[in-house]
Amino acid sequence: MTSATSGARLSGGTTPAPALSVAERKQRMRRRLERLIGIAATEGNALLALRNGDEIFTAMLDSVRAAEHTVDMMTFVYWRGAIARQFAQALADRARAGVRVRLLLDGFGSRLIEQDLLDLMEDAGVDVAWFRKPLHLSPLKQNHRCHRKVLVVDERTAFTGGVGIAEEWCGNARNENEWRDTHVRLRGPAVDGVAAAFAQNWAECHDTLFDDRDRFTEHAPQGGAVVQVVRGSASIGWQDMQTLIRVAIESAQHRFRLSTAYFAPDAYFIELLCAAARRGVEVEILLPGPHTDKRVCRLAGQNFYADLLACGVKIFEYQPTMMHAKVITVDRIAALIGSTNFNRRSLDHDEEVMLAVLDEDFTATLDQHFDEDLQVSEPMEPARWNRRSAAQRLRELAVTPLRRFL
Repeated sequence: MTSATSGARLSGGTTPAPALSVAERKQRMRRRLERLIGIAATEGNALLALRNGDEIFTAMLDSVRAAEHTVDMMTFVYWRGAIARQFAQALADRARAGVRVRLLLDGFGSRLIEQDLLDLMEDAGVDVAWFRKPLHLSPLKQNHRCHRKVLVVDERTAFTGGVGIAEEWCGNARNENEWRDTHVRLRGPAVDGVAAAFAQNWAECHDTLFDDRDRFTEHAPQGGAVVQVVRGSASIGWQDMQTLIRVAIESAQHRFRLSTAYFAPDAYFIELLCAAARRGVEVEILLPGPHTDKRVCRLAGQNFYADLLACGVKIFEYQPTMMHAKVITVDRIAALIGSTNFNRRSLDHDEEVMLAVLDEDFTATLDQHFDEDLQVSEPMEPARWNRRSAAQRLRELAVTPLRRFL
């Protein structure tokens, strides 16, 4: 090759590659996720995005009450309130009717559940198990929790997302007492992946993994969505959840949107976000504002605001109530939704589950929710943020050593 030819190519002498179609972009994303994570995606799935407690709890309770064979449910948070009693009653009713009902509670996150609810369920025949009760653990395991939220009914319908079973999630985010969150109802072959997330944690806590009421049925196509179910588990080293989010960020060409309840990543993921913004991707992050249940975590994330804003990342803080959703959308074609936050705890320490969805309609719904959330959010202006007080800067620095545990 002559120097002239080389120079022509370096200066743009070659013909630009043709733009990929939507189908080609989706297939490229699918193959990246399948090869780099090693989990096959499934076709023929149907998903319904559920926003806030009024929609989420209604859909979940309706499904439980209609169960004919099995109900498998696990959650990090099971606290108090009328909704906690409604779920306990629904699970107990199905157990009395002969449905096999299993409930897996995290030993730390669900420690506030009322004893009479446990008695109600167990007396009715619900099989209740606990994931790593703190008093029964060595100190090395105390920090590794089951943060997955899973409900699987009759092996046909699954739910996952961000909600816990507590009054904080009730309502429709109308005030600070009604948290903003997103869940998803899933039908189709990908239900097996969500069921496997339950089974993985159940196997650690219970001697019986399955029985004759598990039918192991085949799944008929329910829709057109391609879904990969990714499970994150606490261990040492790089995790599948980290790979999933890294692929999403590095694959984005036009727009990357993130909603998360807890934003406290390490510097590596901050640089991934900045690199995406520098290559021309519109990067938008929606975070809790004045209403948050973990102010230390918010401070840890705010320590990165200046770096992100300088790179062109747009940051918004949700004003009406606690923003608890865990949703990512990429280029209007792909979405990640589940239990994983954008923090070290979710990425390094906890059991998590996420759906990687390749479907334009489902992604458009989540993007619409994001747009509506922005209408009641406050943008972070770089100049104003750089003028924040010395006391605020000191608080941000003070929590830095804790970031790996947040």
